Amino acid sequence: MIIIKSLTLKYGKKTVIDNLSVQFDANKIHGIVGLNGAGKTTLLNAIFRIKKPAAGHIYWNEAEISRKQISMLPTEPFFYDNITGKEYLDIFQEPNFELNKWNALFKLPLKEITDTYSTGMKKKLALMAVIKQNKPIMILDEPFNGLDLETTRIVRSILLQMKLQGKTIIITSHVMETLTNLCDKLYHLSEKNILEQADKSNFDTFEQSLFQNIEERNKTAFNDLFGQSEHN
Repeated sequence: MIIIKSLTLKYGKKTVIDNLSVQFDANKIHGIVGLNGAGKTTLLNAIFRIKKPAAGHIYWNEAEISRKQISMLPTEPFFYDNITGKEYLDIFQEPNFELNKWNALFKLPLKEITDTYSTGMKKKLALMAVIKQNKPIMILDEPFNGLDLETTRIVRSILLQMKLQGKTIIITSHVMETLTNLCDKLYHLSEKNILEQADKSNFDTFEQSLFQNIEERNKTAFNDLFGQSEHN
């Protein structure tokens, strides 16, 4: 279980996350939603220990969480220049990783340099590296961005299998349908904290509340443009 206690995250004097406390149960898939700039990526970076908290703690199984326990897929994965897909995967040591079987799913030209890869191909390669590391915690920041329909379905099936293997998975996405079909629990990050959370039995109510919150945020500006119309 990941337990976050009284977490505050800042960039300079700007507070992005303020006194957040939440827990993510083990062996589950957790989805975080929120508007751009809500702090989703910052929160994931703090869990991965590349963003130092201004205050608070993050625990995994009652001890301070360590990056050694986590594999992370960032929104925009980094690749060295002039490195092939195979060379990139070789950076991550895991002797039991069955590369050929995995690439039968992802269908990547692993002998070609990653500079020639499309955005979706780079995302698939980075995801394969996350899987190869075989860590107990997987953090995926917008993992479905840039993926076609087939690959989106494949990744969804893979994540469900990873959960069955005992992984604890945290993902962010702007696609609610993807999250509701995949996650065990959802969290709405807004106003520097978790505004609302729900398990599967309450996903419909959660989604309605989320969209209502978004509409309320934009109601005044919308009405200034179009007047009291069907938007209400």
